[in-house]
Amino acid sequence: MASKLKLAFIGCGAIARYHLDGIKEHAPRVEVTATIDLDAEKANAFAGETGGTAFTSLEEALEKGDFDAVDIMLPHDLHEAVAAQCFDAGKHVLLEKPMSLELASCDRIIGAAKDAGTVFMVAENSQYWPEIVKAKEVIEDGAIGEIITARAAFTYEFDPYWFKEESPWRYDKKRAGGGITIDGGSHWIRPLRMWMGEIEEVIGVLGYPLADMEGESLSRSLLRFQSGKTAVLDAMMIDTVFAPDAWWRVTGTKGELTIDPGFEGALRLFDEDHREGQMLMEPKGYAQSFGPEIADFAAAVLDGKQLEAAPEHALGELRTALAIYRSAETRMWEKVWS
Repeated sequence: MASKLKLAFIGCGAIARYHLDGIKEHAPRVEVTATIDLDAEKANAFAGETGGTAFTSLEEALEKGDFDAVDIMLPHDLHEAVAAQCFDAGKHVLLEKPMSLELASCDRIIGAAKDAGTVFMVAENSQYWPEIVKAKEVIEDGAIGEIITARAAFTYEFDPYWFKEESPWRYDKKRAGGGITIDGGSHWIRPLRMWMGEIEEVIGVLGYPLADMEGESLSRSLLRFQSGKTAVLDAMMIDTVFAPDAWWRVTGTKGELTIDPGFEGALRLFDEDHREGQMLMEPKGYAQSFGPEIADFAAAVLDGKQLEAAPEHALGELRTALAIYRSAETRMWEKVWS
């Protein structure tokens, strides 16, 4: 059995930086042996840092490269075709969220993975976000009693870092599949599912204040869970300045948990003994989620470990986003899983 997972990066854009830093910090069993990007400069830069071989063609990489698995970090509309090509070549696949743009496409990807008999994982890194994981532990330990309701607020000032291309693909609704709900919003939906169970139905509205983006840059919705409980999901990416507001608030019968705004926001407990709020751990932050995510993928390949979240489970964020989009059109509650 191999002791190292030889991994190819497919797409060497902004998110690849987070993945590589995570590997260096938390995934010592992973070796990046190939870097693939249409932009030779990007591929060469990551190859120089990892010692891997740079390619500008996936076909050439599959023919000549030395790797057992791929980490696909491409625009959403390319996910199915590239994943299918890698499964056909017998590779294990880590695929950035969302799995694809439509459920039929996701079904084809899952089918291709099963036919290949290789490991397939959707990269939803909030499953491993330290503050999110700790919050789940605290909730399960009963610190806030029974959950009554929650709010997730993806309120994020417009950051040109994610839109650096000459024609940013995230501005194109056909390429992205929508706007912020289907994209960054998934990182706020997964924690709600981790804490409160499965989402049954949603009702929501969309707005378009960011003029350059075809998809929504404002989304406000109400989520009803299978338990009957509800949560609010707010998503805003606007070129403005936001006042401080907790990115998550979970209200229970004994108190509340909050996670401060920002990608290194602290997890705090408010209860009878800590009415001013008790910080439950030193903030680690969003960036510390990528290493454990990739380490989980590596353990599934190398050891046969069960993934923290199977691909079928990872459809929940996409299904929730698509249901919100339908609800914005019908102005009615829309089911998530049917």
